[in-house]
Amino acid sequence: MYNKFSEFLKDKKNICIIQAENPDGDSLGSAIALDYLLSDKEITLYCPVDIPKYLHYFADWSRVTNEFNFKAEGYIIVDTAAEVLLSKLLDDTAIRNRLFSAPVLVIDHHETEDDLSFPHENITEIRPACAELIYRIAKDQKYEIKKDAAEAIFQGILSDTLGLTSSSVTAETFEIAASLTKLGADVSILEDRRREFMKKSPRILDYKADLIKRIEYYLDGELASVHIPWDDIREYSDEYNPNVLILEEMRLVEGVKVAIAIKTYPDGKVTGKIRCGLDAPIAEQVAGYFGGGGHPYAAGFRTYDTTYEEVVKDLVKIIPDLLNNVE
Repeated sequence: MYNKFSEFLKDKKNICIIQAENPDGDSLGSAIALDYLLSDKEITLYCPVDIPKYLHYFADWSRVTNEFNFKAEGYIIVDTAAEVLLSKLLDDTAIRNRLFSAPVLVIDHHETEDDLSFPHENITEIRPACAELIYRIAKDQKYEIKKDAAEAIFQGILSDTLGLTSSSVTAETFEIAASLTKLGADVSILEDRRREFMKKSPRILDYKADLIKRIEYYLDGELASVHIPWDDIREYSDEYNPNVLILEEMRLVEGVKVAIAIKTYPDGKVTGKIRCGLDAPIAEQVAGYFGGGGHPYAAGFRTYDTTYEEVVKDLVKIIPDLLNNVE
């Protein structure tokens, strides 16, 4: 079923595994799991940005480097098929030329349409997590899943499904979780490891309180938005991602159907992370308006030459129609 994976790797010894410039637990777990699974290969794990500290609970997260491997015989991109999330790579002429000339395989689980401009093959299935797709590929192609790979896959799945509680989770996801447990991935140990790295300093807790006070409500309380300017990003992101601090709190406010955290940068870049309630599966459509994508309940986008106020104005314009069309 996934012969394309083994065919891509055939006769290649040096492989570079690429994450997008918005690494999360699923992309990191998928990349690390592939590193473990392909133990007979020389593997480089690449991400154009530093792995956030809140993800340092993953074993071997430090294997991920910012130095692109131009000598790799093939490149595997995990957890995205959206060009906007690879803009840092493609803005570098040397990297862009390499991706246009070398074999590339994309492994992704999102509903967002593949819009990558460089030649590539893909394995794309709508799944709760990319890590779940990695597991299916490994089982189908008879790769041995040792304990370290099982843990990385399980952590990736847990991250993208909010601990197996999101609406995207299927019976098959639980069956895979059971299989990973049999392979040695102890969910209680993994969760203890994650919680240790989720601890907040008093300074970060004070900042969270400040973020909560900044939340703005629109559309009779159905839309909640918060602005995270460059000064905040520069001061706090290395210690704790502001999006992670605030988004779930916003989503759980009574009456809120769409919560969005918007970051603004000095170069005019604006990014948005969106979370939606179970009664409003429109996150992907909202993100799509700005050229982004994701899942019905969690999505993101990146746009340029705009402002926080202009983005909010667009959100107020498009969200009512999207909510009205929810079946």
